Amino acid sequence: EVQLVESGGGLVQAGGSLRLSCAASGFPFDDYAIAWFRRVPGKDREIVSCINNHERHTVYDDSVKGRFTISSDSAKNTVYLQMNSLKPEDTAVYYCTQMGYFCSSPPQYWGQGTQVTVSP
Repeated sequence: EVQLVESGGGLVQAGGSLRLSCAASGFPFDDYAIAWFRRVPGKDREIVSCINNHERHTVYDDSVKGRFTISSDSAKNTVYLQMNSLKPEDTAVYYCTQMGYFCSSPPQYWGQGTQVTVSP
């Protein structure tokens, strides 16, 4: 059974940092791409970043480039999203997603989400 468990969300002031973690299980971790999406109430989910574990290729949305860093630890089957210089517009529920073999693949499995709130 594929499981994706997010943690690390919370409340932070603008300019602060948070690190999200996604613990993955139930599939060969190094073969798949893992992405972070976020959703603001009333809007569609949008992709924030993705890492292709077998190529170590990373992708970022323009809105987070230079502020967020995605990384992967194969020994722990965990993907991280380091979020720096947070802005109020980063407030959302963040979801970890298994994307299939590539970051361009459609999302296949979702975690339960973790709330990130950035106060002005």
